Amino acid sequence: MARELSRRGFVRDAVAAALVPVLGTAGLLQAQPPAASARGRTRRLRSRDFVVEASYALLWRNGRAEVVPDAYVQVRGNEIVAIGTGRFRGNVERINASGQLLLPGFISGHTHAASGSPTRGLIESGRSYQRPIEIVEQLPDEQLDALTAYNVAELVRSGCTSHVEMSLSLRQAQSYVRVARQWHVRGFPGGMVPGTARLFPIWRRSNDAVLAESVSATLAEIEANRQYALSIRGAEDGLIMPMMTPHAADTHTPETMRAVVAAAKELGTGIHTHLAQGSGEVRTVQRLHGVSPAQWLASLGALDGPFFGAHMTAATADDWSLLQQRGGVYAHCPSGGGAGNSSGSQPYPEALAAGVATNVGIDTHSNDYVENLKLAVICGRARARLVNQFSGTKLPLPSVMQAVSGATHGVADGLRRPDLGRLAVGAKADLCSIDVGGLLVGSGAAGPEPWHNLLYANGHSVRHVFTQGYAQVVDGQLVVADESQLVRNGARVAQTIWAQLRAEGWFA
Repeated sequence: MARELSRRGFVRDAVAAALVPVLGTAGLLQAQPPAASARGRTRRLRSRDFVVEASYALLWRNGRAEVVPDAYVQVRGNEIVAIGTGRFRGNVERINASGQLLLPGFISGHTHAASGSPTRGLIESGRSYQRPIEIVEQLPDEQLDALTAYNVAELVRSGCTSHVEMSLSLRQAQSYVRVARQWHVRGFPGGMVPGTARLFPIWRRSNDAVLAESVSATLAEIEANRQYALSIRGAEDGLIMPMMTPHAADTHTPETMRAVVAAAKELGTGIHTHLAQGSGEVRTVQRLHGVSPAQWLASLGALDGPFFGAHMTAATADDWSLLQQRGGVYAHCPSGGGAGNSSGSQPYPEALAAGVATNVGIDTHSNDYVENLKLAVICGRARARLVNQFSGTKLPLPSVMQAVSGATHGVADGLRRPDLGRLAVGAKADLCSIDVGGLLVGSGAAGPEPWHNLLYANGHSVRHVFTQGYAQVVDGQLVVADESQLVRNGARVAQTIWAQLRAEGWFA
């Protein structure tokens, strides 16, 4: 135990030292909650031994999730040790979640944590995100950490406790892990291969000779990611479980993808990739290999373990069938192209109809997980109605409970982690509670069908967040860092990026 505490102290001190040049001695990452916030004194929990008493909770009973009124969940250390109804009888610290719906912590099946905030509000008019994220990759470590922290804080603040994280390079994956370890975030990270610095000439090539010439450097990237993943696998009492994250089928050759698959099997945690994200990818893979991207990856063994495919805009019925049969997860990202740019373009209702494990992912530009759940349902219903009207099919209209299931136990099963995504005795203590009764969301009290009130909520409605029993948000306040300092430091880095874009004429 002493050795573990010493190691964690070393990690904390190393991160703090790396951040001092950009953050100043006030620091961004703190091992203890701040004493106060702009809204008043922040409540501190005495220990990881407490009970949450909620108006409603999504409890796991008899092999399924059930919304139960007047429920409690007791946490001790890493795990949930009791669930039930009524007032908890015992002398432990109590968290009053009256008017709230208590849920398992949300799991996003697709994030790029460092790159969300610098592009938000800039790409909605149709600009490409390429140049901003190239600049992100060029940031020194201390600025990259500040940017990562800002974005991870948004994810946590909106109830997203676990992230299947495709950092856009190995450097960005290392930055994500530095922040995640400090704040007790559950992460399944990996550096995208090819990373941002090499990606675009390969991805947007006009000649396949470019792909062939990239093999040596791509293999080197895969090996660097493999070695880093082995060095952090299981860190922070199992919170950090890295995956292999190839960019997509059309930026790899059989040789490089076999190397990815071999590394993934060694790690045992699976593969996370963009899949059939557009017709261009599908045409390229069909030209090179004669099959769809999903079929090609399956032939190389990429779907033999946990598998996450993001976007899948150009997927076929055969692709959905293959994913369903192999237990792969489709990560639907309703705000993937920025607000309003791609919300209705992804085949969320088709995936649900095919019986595929379907998760709501963040992607890049919006880190508000509750908002993305809403977008998945609302835009999915609009898509299903249009498809049904013009094709004569009968796609079901997505429901909010389908979205919640996909964000909790459904995606946990895809990770092969039955200890996640459930409020059940023995499960990891990953929880979030959402105000479903207050102003703009409810009617002054939690209503009889509180899950529908999630369609009126957003990340600011989240009141409490815990990962493996560690408090991250309490009474609607971030407690893992000084929020005002975190925002100031994130702003400085974003402004640096915007200044460079202005100097290059990017806004013209």
